[in-house]
Amino acid sequence: MAGVVLKDIRKAYGQVKVLHGIDLDIAEGEFVVFVGPSGCGKSTLLRMIAGLEEITSGDMLIDGQRVNEVPPSKRGIAMVFQSYALYPHMTVYDNMAFGMRIAGENKQEIDRRVRAAADILQLTQYLERLPKALSGGQRQRVAIGRAICRDPKVFLFDEPLSNLDAALRVATRIEIAKLKESMLDTTMIYVTHDQVEAMTLADRIVVLSAGKIEQVGAPLELYERPQNLFVARFIGSPAMNVIPATVKVSGAVTEVDLKGGKVVSVPIATPSGEEGKPAKFGIRPEDLSIATGDDYLFEGRISIVEALGEVTLLYIDGLDGDEPIIAKLPGIAKVEKGASVRFTADPHKMHLFDLNGQSYRR
Repeated sequence: MAGVVLKDIRKAYGQVKVLHGIDLDIAEGEFVVFVGPSGCGKSTLLRMIAGLEEITSGDMLIDGQRVNEVPPSKRGIAMVFQSYALYPHMTVYDNMAFGMRIAGENKQEIDRRVRAAADILQLTQYLERLPKALSGGQRQRVAIGRAICRDPKVFLFDEPLSNLDAALRVATRIEIAKLKESMLDTTMIYVTHDQVEAMTLADRIVVLSAGKIEQVGAPLELYERPQNLFVARFIGSPAMNVIPATVKVSGAVTEVDLKGGKVVSVPIATPSGEEGKPAKFGIRPEDLSIATGDDYLFEGRISIVEALGEVTLLYIDGLDGDEPIIAKLPGIAKVEKGASVRFTADPHKMHLFDLNGQSYRR
């Protein structure tokens, strides 16, 4: 299989610039997931790798070869789309074999590849069925199987689970995870807006915003050490709470004055001269807990209680009128709407960002 290298990749439609210099190395056998809000350029970037969109400038290499002008059929890539794009009059077997037949493969090789892919995706018993006799998840697995049969250098997935309902999405995600484990040498690039898919499938996540890469890293690296406020708020659900603050004392341990809260010591180093400057204090909802004594971060009134069984979400009136703060407590929390509650957190779970949204934690 092959790696993919992007060097200063840019895309513009006339005067409208969509991608602003993407640099990224994807190693052979890596599973990389592109995430970001709608319109950030993730699907455009995937289509450029596939050869379905022209590159405005920059260099794209697959298996060490520059492919900017190479047509899609010659790039050694297979793509799985949101829609299954199956031929309704063909059986599962024929859908999976179609591309190889067009390419002139012999019958024995076609049969071997189809049955091997069907075995990986647990489709063997459905090979003689038509697509209309399959569930949505099974149809998507057929589309993935068709891609496997082509034996490509790189697999591309463009939000393949977005058309499935919640239960099928979970089941098919598990199938893709199994596929990944059975094809460890295969390079896979996956676009999604679903954080669960990204966090559970990816070796590395690429977070995109407005046509630029904000951060690249392993899922837990992005969750625990976001480089900026955008990544901090984008990764994690519910999103990280952000409270306006002012730096009081700089140093290895920084003291910040929370708006509507208290002065808090945060074990994050800040350079000298930051005193008096505005900052953003961040804490994830799942890292908040109810304080039992006088050692607390802030006190707030509970406006909404969402008891979900495994967790309870508490919506706390924003400090000094800002957006609500959310606490995500395990199990069923015995807290009533309207109650005034104090909250605390492990200092090592706290985050601090400067006024430009860059993390002080380097």
